[in-house]
Amino acid sequence: MLELSIKEPGKLKIVAHALSSEVRLNIISLLNKGNMNVHQLAETLNIPISTTASHIKVLEESGLILTELRPASRGAMKVATRNFDDIHIELNSQNQFSRKYKHFQIEMPIGHYVDFEVAPTCGIANHDGFIIPEDEPVHFYSPQRSKAQLIWTRKGFFEYKFPIIGIPPKSEIKEVQFSVEICSEAPNYDSNWPSDITVWINNVDIGTWTSPGDFGDRPGKLNPKKWSEKTYTQYGSLKTWKVTSDQTTIDDIVLSNTTVQDLNIMERNYLTFKIGIKEDAIHKGGINLFGRDFGDYPQDIKLHIDFE
Repeated sequence: MLELSIKEPGKLKIVAHALSSEVRLNIISLLNKGNMNVHQLAETLNIPISTTASHIKVLEESGLILTELRPASRGAMKVATRNFDDIHIELNSQNQFSRKYKHFQIEMPIGHYVDFEVAPTCGIANHDGFIIPEDEPVHFYSPQRSKAQLIWTRKGFFEYKFPIIGIPPKSEIKEVQFSVEICSEAPNYDSNWPSDITVWINNVDIGTWTSPGDFGDRPGKLNPKKWSEKTYTQYGSLKTWKVTSDQTTIDDIVLSNTTVQDLNIMERNYLTFKIGIKEDAIHKGGINLFGRDFGDYPQDIKLHIDFE
């Protein structure tokens, strides 16, 4: 959910402008059905590609959609994804009880994993460069991992524990969301390097998504200059897993039949999030996880829970 307030008129104005165009509303409507690239949107809407690209830029700057470059038969194509299901606008800042559900949100730095299994190619980096020696798994135990802004492994997993604070014991969980910037892990980088990445919540397998590649064709928007000049992984895709009472989705595309009731969230005061590659995966292409100061998106692993 996108939260807007009269206390932040600048942000409110940007989003309102993005929604003021019939073309941009049509783009959002089309993205409800799934991701589309600029050429597909232009063809469907019967408008020039240049016009479509301009509208996409406005929507991206407002945060209503996300875009990423993916390999195509000729170069790369920009693919758009809708970023929010709902928008809540608070015009009366004193009305604190108008929302349907209450919310809990927390971000976890990528280096704060509590368990892991890694194998070369693997490593940890931040804005100063490599934190540990490359391809030496034992160093993933180093306390320096807390400073990580990029971690990667060819196979294995990373597991995190998120404290659940401030949710009353008898609350009913309506929805759980996790989001993080990720991509595959290839030597140097390779945009055509699929990897089957699975997520477990409270040890429940909620589904597997296939990352198309390991992206290094341009610098990540947040990366330091010295990293951007290397032939390393540069950025990923921001993916959002959502578990509701009906199903699990990734970027609002159905991923599995796992429901929020299957996760037994209120049985303990923390929630586990595990992400990695299964031993029997078809595409064992590894994984890169990006922190808030690396890649394209200024966030760590974000947990959002709706409850009542």
